[in-house]
Amino acid sequence: MIHVENLTRYYDDFCAVDGIHLNIQKGEILGLLGPNGAGKTTTLRMLTGYLQPSAGQIRVKDFTIGPDTLEIKKRIGYLPESAPLYHDMTLSIMT
Repeated sequence: MIHVENLTRYYDDFCAVDGIHLNIQKGEILGLLGPNGAGKTTTLRMLTGYLQPSAGQIRVKDFTIGPDTLEIKKRIGYLPESAPLYHDMTLSIMT
């Protein structure tokens, strides 16, 4: 279902994720554990198509991140730690 080969992400010269390999089958459950700064959030953002990897390949079912990113986003529910909203948005209540 989810196949990851050599997944890597750099921020300038800093390597946040270094060559992860995963093969998750239907029905399996995976937990990403590690200290702050270990690359868990960066990995999830790449797996869900919200962040481009620097290297490697991600496949979800028969779709590949890159050419099929929109199709993958349609099939994966992802709620990040902080909601992806504009921080300067304000709320107007009309009565």
